[in-house]
Order: sequence, then structure tokens, then C-alpha cells
Amino acid sequence: MLTREEAWQLLCDWTPSEKLRTHARAVELVMRDLADRVGQDSEPFGLAGLLHDADYDSWPQEHPKRIVAWLLDRGETDLAHAISAHYTRWNVSYDSLLDKALLASDEITGFVMACALVRPTRTEGLEPKSVKKKLKDRAFAAGVDRFEVAEGLRMLIETVGGTEDDHLARIIAVLHQHRIELGLA
Repeated sequence: MLTREEAWQLLCDWTPSEKLRTHARAVELVMRDLADRVGQDSEPFGLAGLLHDADYDSWPQEHPKRIVAWLLDRGETDLAHAISAHYTRWNVSYDSLLDKALLASDEITGFVMACALVRPTRTEGLEPKSVKKKLKDRAFAAGVDRFEVAEGLRMLIETVGGTEDDHLARIIAVLHQHRIELGLA
């Protein structure tokens, strides 16, 4: 099985952008937290979060084919499938909680980080209602695909329950807990 250390090394080798590595780490943390909360093994969840964009910096036109092929070569079929499905328009099926969790964690984690970065107190006191209000402002973090956010949260809620506010509060809490490492202090 792929280790976290091997995954981190690959991410660093393929991803020169510190910003994208920070995003990967944030999604890893959010995914691990979700797995822990729903009684799943957090290791594959964390690895999916860490590696989901590993090939984007070096081969953006081939994303996510390079990382998916790399994982398949190592027999990591579940991770490969989840990463191949982390964007709905790629038309890959959502067969597992891992697949749905990655879709539900990727865009929204980046968006919550963007929300925090424009606040003087960053994640301190950030509430789900503020994130939802910013989601309605199409000019804010315009690169975040609102459809992907909505679809990911919908699938996650259908699978594990809770509400949008519950999941947003959880993401905010995870980012706040790791705010120094993630540059959100």
C-alpha cells in the first residue's frame, strides 16, 4: 500500500507550486477528518486528498491522467478512481464514499481558505453563513466552480447525512485547527 511519505514525496516532485501543495495538504486534512467522523479508515481518504491535483502543475493538460496512471501502476485502484472522479464533468461514476468525499472536499476547501484569507481574523469566527454568502458572489474566488461545490455537498449529505452548514463548519474547524501550517494564522 502507498504510504503517506511516498505520496508526499511524489506531490513535492510533481508540484513545484507551494500554493497547490498547501491546497493538497488542506484537502488531505479535511478528508481525514471526514473519514474519522464517519468511521472509515482515514489513510485512503487522506491520500486521495493529498494526491488529487499532484499532476496539475507539471501536466495541466493531462490532469488527472498522470496521477491516475501512477496509482493504477501501483495497484491503488480505489485512490485512482476517486481522483479520476473529483470533477463531475469528467463523467466518472461515484461508486464509494471516498469518491464522493473527494468531490465534496476539493473545491469547497479551497473556497473556505479564500474566504479566510480576506478576513483580518482568518478562520477565527468564520461561520458557514459567511461562506454561503460568498458563494453567491460569483466575482469572489471566480475560479471556484459553484456547481462542483453544490454537487459535492449534495452527494455527501445524501451519503452521510448532515447539512451544508454542518459540513462547512467541519471544514472551517479543520482549517482553523491547522491554520499555522496552512498559512491562515
